Amino acid sequence: MSAKIAIIGSGPSGFYAADTFAKKLPNCQIDIIERLHTPFGLVRAGVAPDHQGTKNVTRQFERTMNNDNVRFVGNVEIGRDVSYQDLKDLYDIIFLAIGASVDRKMGITGEDLKGVYGSSAFVNWYNGHPDFVDLTPKLGPKGVAIIGNGNVAIDIVRVLAKSTEELEGSDLCQHAEEAIQAVDLRDYYMIGRRGAAQAAFTPSEANELGHLAQCHPVILNDDLTQKPQEDDLKAQKNKEKNMEILRDLNGTDRADKPKTLHMQFWAKPVEILGQDCVEGLRLERTALVDGKLQGTGETFDIEVSTIISAIGYETAPFDGLPMDGGIVKNNDGIVEDGVYVAGWCKHGPQGTIPTNRKESMEMAKLAIEQFNGDSGKKGPAGLDNLLAERNVTPVDFDNWKKIEAAEEAAARPGRVREKQVSF
Repeated sequence: MSAKIAIIGSGPSGFYAADTFAKKLPNCQIDIIERLHTPFGLVRAGVAPDHQGTKNVTRQFERTMNNDNVRFVGNVEIGRDVSYQDLKDLYDIIFLAIGASVDRKMGITGEDLKGVYGSSAFVNWYNGHPDFVDLTPKLGPKGVAIIGNGNVAIDIVRVLAKSTEELEGSDLCQHAEEAIQAVDLRDYYMIGRRGAAQAAFTPSEANELGHLAQCHPVILNDDLTQKPQEDDLKAQKNKEKNMEILRDLNGTDRADKPKTLHMQFWAKPVEILGQDCVEGLRLERTALVDGKLQGTGETFDIEVSTIISAIGYETAPFDGLPMDGGIVKNNDGIVEDGVYVAGWCKHGPQGTIPTNRKESMEMAKLAIEQFNGDSGKKGPAGLDNLLAERNVTPVDFDNWKKIEAAEEAAARPGRVREKQVSF
């Protein structure tokens, strides 16, 4: 059966779906449509620049591109160059893998002050995403507060606290590295509404905090004796491992490390202080009351000049796409006849690359099961004609490989690449 398939988004979910379609429907034609010139989505713009091992998953994605029936169609934006209806007219199956890239708001006074950033925007800035290269975040003169205690919060701490030498082998963009190294930041705060036993970071991320050459972690407002209570066995073991790591960190000698990571548990932000720029953050202590998290009414202030909110993300929709709050409206992954969704745009920002792999493959298999046969739709050929009529020049995978080669050739000593940030 010759299905015409459009995958919207070239991150992990999109590529895992493409691989499944290519294997299960060898006669199909697959277009992976991406609004940027570059593929790989969150792997390129979201994974920390010092986590090159995680980024090696792109080698698998490149193998998918070796299939003759799979195309990368970059620099094509849904809603700008082609419409949602265009896609439904051209393809038998539409697979949405557009992720969740819009920062959720904290909803507190002072959130609009200069010096307040969402973690998606901030991470995209130091990872060289073209949309955020001009963010130029205000760093210093006082500390940085990161709201949230997941993996992204730890990533941001590492990137900000590491020395130039510690960033050896990374692909941190030059504009970001120069801005960070130009400021003598000494204090980092990682704020969690609940306790250490409920922290969302993984053991591997927590463990990295003990290996920062210049930054010493300090646990605040938690005695690390609470036992995690998770329904899932794997989650329970991870939380127990987290507690073990934090207890070890708490007993580590500071030595001569000049920087401090203040891991503040049981506190929530209630107000950002300042007139035009951030001057501080007001926090309210929290506690569990009858099993529910509540504020105690006791507040305290910390002096910071920068606040980065890492409390979650929402999907950015395009015209015509049905939405349910911050995600694509769907019924177990089905948006409408012939339209499917997977990953963070399906259920919100949950899970890692491996966990979303399974879901993406299962949704692709469901789409194959429900495919009714060749409808005669034009697919890739029709898209090419439409783009030509509208004077849109797409970027194919060969073009991307040229961009990649140029980035690697431009790398500074000790860096993997220097990302191209404008096209």
